[in-house]
Amino acid sequence: MRFEGIWFRYARRAPWALRAAEATVEPGQIVVVLGANGAGKSTLLQLAAGVLRPVRGAVRDRPSVVGWVPERFPAAQPFTAAAYLRSMAAVRGLPPATADPWIERLGLAAHADTPLTGLSKGTAQKVGLAQALLAPPGLLVLDEPWEGLDAASRTLIPEIVAEVTAAGGAVLVSDHRGEIANLPGALHWTVTAGELHPAVPPAGSEAPEEDELIVEVAVRRQDAAAAVVRLRASGHRVLGVREKQRADQEDR
Repeated sequence: MRFEGIWFRYARRAPWALRAAEATVEPGQIVVVLGANGAGKSTLLQLAAGVLRPVRGAVRDRPSVVGWVPERFPAAQPFTAAAYLRSMAAVRGLPPATADPWIERLGLAAHADTPLTGLSKGTAQKVGLAQALLAPPGLLVLDEPWEGLDAASRTLIPEIVAEVTAAGGAVLVSDHRGEIANLPGALHWTVTAGELHPAVPPAGSEAPEEDELIVEVAVRRQDAAAAVVRLRASGHRVLGVREKQRADQEDR
């Protein structure tokens, strides 16, 4: 996905919130967007997600499936948590039961029948995260996704980011907590007074070292995301995640 000369402002005579932004996000990349409050981070993320349209310039090659999690989930809607997620699955053309694994994984089962308006900020944020993941996103956009989350839920976000990138999706996230910023391979973009300064990976940064070996590791399906996070946190490059082939099983 490419930002090509993006300019944006919220009204005709308002100051420019973003000026001449140029950057590229590759499949499998994690991009952490940094900057002070009011610098234009949220504007950039909303343009990436397609929530806003640029005044000038264009966003090119946006993936067909985008998961968008705003800083504050809009909870003033006439649904319970489960009904909302199942309805969102149907909107995406998926079976309503697609929502159920995310309800369990994000600890929403106890709140499934609670109206959205009755949820705490953190629980509502988990509903917002779940709806963004109902269909595997080619682009996942997270605007300060930790707001209001408990410690157990916060640890899930790096795992989810690792799952998305391992499947070939890209992730854009604003992260003042630094919980994604330190993942190996994460690029850092900075927005300062409406100007975007994307980081460029050093030339040859992905080239293998002379003494580097490739080791294939088999883990249980439910442990895959956590394993990817641990490997990256230890400084290892994760080249991909694949299903175990039937032939491998027969050879054994």
